[in-house]
Amino acid sequence: MDSVRSDSANAQVLALKILVAGGFGVGKTTLVGSVSEIRPLRTEEQLTQAGAAVDDLGGVEQKTTTTVAMDFGRITIREGLSVYLFGTPGQDRFWFLWDELAQGSLGAVVLADTRRLDDCFPAVDFFEHRGIPFVVAVNRFSGAPEHAAEEVSRALDLDPGTPVMVCDARRRASGKEVLIRLVEHAGRVHAARLLDASTG
Repeated sequence: MDSVRSDSANAQVLALKILVAGGFGVGKTTLVGSVSEIRPLRTEEQLTQAGAAVDDLGGVEQKTTTTVAMDFGRITIREGLSVYLFGTPGQDRFWFLWDELAQGSLGAVVLADTRRLDDCFPAVDFFEHRGIPFVVAVNRFSGAPEHAAEEVSRALDLDPGTPVMVCDARRRASGKEVLIRLVEHAGRVHAARLLDASTG
C-alpha cells in the first residue's frame, strides 16, 4: 500500500492519497469540498464560448466553471494518519495530468451520473489498466434515472468485485462513506496481491 511517511518529533506520519475522478460536471469538486477538513484548493476557471465545441453540457447546463488542474482536500483520520484527496479534471484535454496525479495513490473514486454514464468509461479504463483499485459512486442528481448497483456494474462492464454505491456528493457523511468503502476495497486488493506475490 503506497503512502507518504515522515518523522517529526519522533512521531510517524502516514498519508494516504486518493483520487476522485469521473466525467465532466459529475460532482468531483463538490465531493472533495464536502469532505475536506481544510478549505479545498481548487483550480476552477469559467467556461467560455471557446470551449463550447468540446465541453458537452448536456444534463449539466447550469455548470459555469470547470477544473483545469486538480482539486485538493485533506481529512485527518487520527493523529498521524491523514487522507489527501485529489480531484482530477474531467475533460479529455486535461487527461495528461492523470498519470502524475495517480502516482502513489491508494485508490480512486469514480463518480458517475446516470444521465451521462458513458462519461465514466475513460476513468474506469484508466484505473483498470493501471491496476489501481477503485469504487464507482453514483452521484444523486435531481431527475436522474435510478438504477440498481448491479445494472450500473453491467453497463460499465466492471471487473467482478468492483464496488458500486449511491452517494450524494454534497453531503459530508455520504462522501465519507464512499471513502471508507474505497479504503476497505483497496486494502483487500493490496492484501490479495501481497499473498499472490508470496505464493507465486
